[in-house]
Amino acid sequence: MVPMIDFGPLLPAHPEEIVVGLVLMIIIWLVMWKKVVPTFEKSYEARREAIVGGIEQAEKAQAEADAARQEYQAQLADARSEAARIREEAKNQGAAILAEMREQAQADSQRILAQTQAQLEAERAKVLNQLRGEVGGLATQLAGRIVGESLDDDERARRTVDRFIADLESQSTETVGQS
Repeated sequence: MVPMIDFGPLLPAHPEEIVVGLVLMIIIWLVMWKKVVPTFEKSYEARREAIVGGIEQAEKAQAEADAARQEYQAQLADARSEAARIREEAKNQGAAILAEMREQAQADSQRILAQTQAQLEAERAKVLNQLRGEVGGLATQLAGRIVGESLDDDERARRTVDRFIADLESQSTETVGQS
């Protein structure tokens, strides 16, 4: 005979309880398999899709941000090169304006110098003419007093004055040459 093992409280007193327990367990398992598991699977699938969608959106947003950053950097580089070009152009324009102003100032100074020299020459000629007239008149009067005759003849007086002035000029050039 086979000895009997005592299972204590785990062994049902009635064998029908084992059958009912097994049937109830199969019913619960079927209900779980048909109702609860699909609900959990749907919930898991929805969560997985949300996570995957979030990751895809994050990757898409990251790609857009990278593209925007690259575009910004390209625009920034363009702006920097444009600013450098504008600075260089302004520098060149400033140098051209400065050169033009220098040329204009030199032209103005030369024009003023030429006008001043012309004015001085005109004044000198005027003064020389006045001096000739005055010196000629004085020389004629003096010569007339020395000679004792009147030298009112204009031609003779003019020749005498011209000879006197020529003598004065030659003496002044000899004095300058000796110095």
